[in-house]
Amino acid sequence: MLKRSMYVKTIVNCKHCGKGFFLISRCLGLCLDCLRQGGEEVDMIIREAHYQTRKAFDLPGQPPKNSNGIACHLCVNECQLLEGERSYCGLRAVKDGKLIGATAEKGNVNWYYDPLPTNCVADWVCPGSTGAGYPDYAYCPGPERGYKNLAVFYQACSFDCLFCQNWHYRLRTGHQDWVTASRLADAVDEKTACICYFGGDPTPQLPHALRVSRLALEKNKGRILRICWETNGSMHPALLRQAAELSFNSGGCIKFDLKAWSNGLHLALCGVSNERTLDNFRLLVHYVKERIQPPFLVASTLLIPGYIDKEEVFRIAHFIASLDRNIPYALLAFHPDFLMTDLPTTSFRQAEECLEAARSAGLLRVRIGNVHLLRNSS
Repeated sequence: MLKRSMYVKTIVNCKHCGKGFFLISRCLGLCLDCLRQGGEEVDMIIREAHYQTRKAFDLPGQPPKNSNGIACHLCVNECQLLEGERSYCGLRAVKDGKLIGATAEKGNVNWYYDPLPTNCVADWVCPGSTGAGYPDYAYCPGPERGYKNLAVFYQACSFDCLFCQNWHYRLRTGHQDWVTASRLADAVDEKTACICYFGGDPTPQLPHALRVSRLALEKNKGRILRICWETNGSMHPALLRQAAELSFNSGGCIKFDLKAWSNGLHLALCGVSNERTLDNFRLLVHYVKERIQPPFLVASTLLIPGYIDKEEVFRIAHFIASLDRNIPYALLAFHPDFLMTDLPTTSFRQAEECLEAARSAGLLRVRIGNVHLLRNSS
C-alpha cells in the first residue's frame, strides 16, 4: 500500500457525487468539488479515510477529547487523554495519572549535516544560499560554501497528510529513540551556520527544539548561527512567539506550509483544520515588517494534481498578499508518495497556472520549486 508506483491514468468515480475523473485519489475517493462543498456524507468519508490510515501505525483516528482526561496544549489538536491513551501525534500518553513522553529535555529526533547551499524551501531567499543579510546574518555576500546546515528531523506530526513526503517517520513514532536537548545542541560545530527543524513537524516537540536552540546559541555566542523552522504552523501561539524571537534575532526564517485554503479540503488532505495555521501566520507579520533582509517569513504550497488548483493557490496568495506582498511564496511540484501514489507529478500547465494565479493575487516574490519533477500535461 505504501510503495511508490508508476502513475497509470485511470478514471475513479467520486464516492459522493459519482462523477468520474482521473485525478481522484483512491485513498479519499472524493473529487475536489465535493470536498469544497462538504456535507455530512463527505465528512464521514474523510474521517474513515484518516482512521484507516492511522490505524496502520497504531495512532488514534482523531485527537482524543475526553473531558476528564489530562490535557496537552502544545498544538491545535489539544488532546485530552485518559489513562493508557496515546496523543494524536503518538508521542505522549497518560501513565499513573501523569502525562509522559516527549519533553523539553528529550525528543524523538534524528539529524544530519547538509552542506550549504542546500535545497530547503527558502533556499532562493535565505542567507545560506544567497548571502542575504550579510554581514550581520551571513558569513559571505553569496552562497555560504564550506559551511553547513544542521538538519533536525522530528519524528512526529500534528497533521495526518495523506500525501506525506516523509511518512517513514511514522514507523518510529511508537519506538522512541530519545535524544537530550544538550546532546543535540552539541552537534553544532564551528562550521554550522544554521539549524533547521522540520519532520514530520517540530510542533509536537517544540519545547525540545526551543531548548536546543537556546543551548546552541549560548554555546556559540558571538558568531552567526541562524535558527529556522519548517512547519505546518499548528503550534500554540505562545510557543510560536518563542520560536519567532529566536529566528528573528538570529537571522533565521520560519517556513509555513500552507497546504490548502478551503478548510474542508485541508481536513480531507491533512486530517486537521487549517484555522490555527492561518491565525499563526497572521501573528508573524509584524516580524516581517521589522526585518526586511533576510526574509523572516516564507510560505509554500505543494501542488497536488486534482486537489490544489489555481483557485486554491489564488486564495492562499491573496491571503498572504493582504498581510505583506513581499512575503516569498514557493509553489512546490508534487511527487506521488504515501497514500497518493495513484496521482501523477505536477504538470507544467498546472504549475504555470498556479504561478500566474499567485502573481495576480498581488504577491511580488513567487517561484516554482522542484522544477525537475514537472511533467508534460497529458
